[in-house]
Amino acid sequence: MQQPQQPPGLPALRDIVLVGGGHTHVGVLKRFAMKPEPGVRLTLICRDTHTPYSGMLPGYVAGHYTYDEVHIDLRRLAEYAGARFFRDEAIGIDHDARTVLCRSRPPVPYDWLSINIGSTPRVDALGGAAGHAVPVKPIHQFNDRWQTLLRRIEAHPGRTRVAVVGGGAGGVELLLAMQYRLGRELAARGRDPAELAFALFTRGESILPTHNARVRQHFDVTLRRRGVEVHTATEVVDVEAGHLQAADGSWHGADEIVWVTNAGGADWLKDTRLELDDDGFIQVDDTLRSPSDPRIFAAGDIATQVNHPREKAGVFAVRQGRPLADNLRAAVTGRPLTPYRPQARWLALISTGDRHAVASRGAMCLAGDWVWRWKDFIDRRFMARFNDLPPMMQDTMKAPPPSRVVLDEEEHSQAISAIAMRCGGCGAKVGASVLSRALSTLEPVAREEVLVGLHAPDDAAVVRVPPGKDMVHTIDFFRAFIDDPYVFGRIAANHALGDIFAMGAEAQTATAVATVPHGLEAKVEDTVYQMMAGAVEVLNEAGCALVGGHTGEGSELALGFAVNGLIDAGGDSALTKGGLRPGQALILTKPIGTGTLFAAHARLAARGRWIDAALTSMSQSSRQAANCLREHGATACTDLTGFGLLGHLVEMTRPSGVDAELDLAALPLLEGAEETVAAGILSSLQPANVRLRRAIRDQAAWVDHPRYPLLFDPQTAGGLLASVPAERAGACLDALHALGYARAAVIGRVLDPGEALEPIHLRG
Repeated sequence: MQQPQQPPGLPALRDIVLVGGGHTHVGVLKRFAMKPEPGVRLTLICRDTHTPYSGMLPGYVAGHYTYDEVHIDLRRLAEYAGARFFRDEAIGIDHDARTVLCRSRPPVPYDWLSINIGSTPRVDALGGAAGHAVPVKPIHQFNDRWQTLLRRIEAHPGRTRVAVVGGGAGGVELLLAMQYRLGRELAARGRDPAELAFALFTRGESILPTHNARVRQHFDVTLRRRGVEVHTATEVVDVEAGHLQAADGSWHGADEIVWVTNAGGADWLKDTRLELDDDGFIQVDDTLRSPSDPRIFAAGDIATQVNHPREKAGVFAVRQGRPLADNLRAAVTGRPLTPYRPQARWLALISTGDRHAVASRGAMCLAGDWVWRWKDFIDRRFMARFNDLPPMMQDTMKAPPPSRVVLDEEEHSQAISAIAMRCGGCGAKVGASVLSRALSTLEPVAREEVLVGLHAPDDAAVVRVPPGKDMVHTIDFFRAFIDDPYVFGRIAANHALGDIFAMGAEAQTATAVATVPHGLEAKVEDTVYQMMAGAVEVLNEAGCALVGGHTGEGSELALGFAVNGLIDAGGDSALTKGGLRPGQALILTKPIGTGTLFAAHARLAARGRWIDAALTSMSQSSRQAANCLREHGATACTDLTGFGLLGHLVEMTRPSGVDAELDLAALPLLEGAEETVAAGILSSLQPANVRLRRAIRDQAAWVDHPRYPLLFDPQTAGGLLASVPAERAGACLDALHALGYARAAVIGRVLDPGEALEPIHLRG
């Protein structure tokens, strides 16, 4: 059974931040998962949740593997390792502040940093290539480009000329995989595979220049037998729509161009202090550490070992996982680093697309279908290390082990205080200096009704109620269900604002209440800042002024808001739950399933992309949806939260004196929710919600329906459930879809009250 990465009761003392989810970093995560370092917190920053394994990518292109078989689920692996997963893209480093600058979130502090982001295509350096060629790298983006190219070729009438630029193993292997797959796709559609014409271009004198003559000869024969034109000593210097130009001035026709060459380091690295080689890759010493900044490491394709240069190959990135993890552990605990020398010769298993492969190592060349089966076995075994994860065990009774992390005298005192028993009451408050620093750069939106707020802090806020307005009050508070405080802050604010919008009100002011796990002041300060930065962004977008709050220490991160809203004075302006009218359509603006998905996430039973989609849905504001519903004649509305769809609908039917019918087949569901429910994974709140099953007519007839459990699934930052006139429902849905609520749907209708006690009818 796997222990959590940070034992309960031990605060984070040092942060190791991993930028990029390449082959080396997945090895680092696994190493720290198997042997946690007390007091060390890992954070993975990566734009993509699923990272492909380069060794299986040609097999995926050829159609031998599914998407999930060739991708490592980074969010799930990070959860397994006890690491925080921040889905974002690094765009810079502030060396003085020791922070990673990100595209869409606040900077992320680090004590030690490692970069494993692969290489970036240099298509911009060649005229026309950026607009007319499909680059393979960065490899994590290739799937979308491949799917687009696949659809384009399948739809292309008549002959299609495909050119691959790059004569190394990657280019040759990819070309043969594409030819195999596309030929079968055309044949399946009743078309002639001979419509496809493939050509390979390389500026080298031969293909596969780093492999022995027998390997090159084998692929020369294979390419010739499969009708591929091979252009050696041909440097491509220009690309235009439909053709490319060689250095000798000749033009070659090409309807599709795939670029497998000229990769370098990411452009943002040029603005850092890191020493780079001529191709923009980070130079590192024998310990994989940058000589220009001893707190930064790099590995994989993005790194060049100065004393041991090697070609860019996945085998080196994979084997750097262990030494990088060991040296990061040594660095954070103050122990000497260990040099790493990559092997001079390595085994390469190169496939030909058709379940046939060649083994190349030094002067060795072995070929056959059995080599492909050998490669398949090795690749699947590698992937199983990261995707077949044993269940985690939470041993809450175990005392935290001592930390080996090196601290200065002040930090040591703070750590002792953090681990010791904390008193309650005011002693549990976060220090004023920590709080003021954390909030100093936040800029809540200003409203003229706020007379006393954060701009001039006092014992309480003073807010004027504008003439002709009534006040709407609500409060929500819950603990974090993800390890990203910034995203959690955004969702917590959205969740609290939902009640205001559901009433048809305008959000005016908010007061925050937060608890933050105790720890070193710098760590607490950053957690508060990240969380409140996300929350303030959402509040500002809603025109809601943050006017105060309270932040205390606790065992878990939690956040809530008391929100005030404004609505026109008078009894008819508010959208209440009691406004359902028979004959109306029931519209739900967002898909459901957050409860079961995050229960599954905690058990490593959810795919990362399912959680990504759920977080995106939860981060979407209901403000525009509420306005749209009102414009289309909504007479009743509520937002879906902890009571689930059925609970909230029952709350609407009772005061309205009506029945309602739900169409189970029409329910919009978050991706993966039906799968996790089918696996029996339910939220801890589900049993309490299930008690409302007595409100369902003929309930026993529906208990086996696969969507039945989702009626009781508690929602966080869920959508709005509203009733609109049936004749306006179609226009309302069109408007909601245009506003970005792509999954909004009519899920049922309002009925006249029946004689039976149960108000909810189901169909589906």
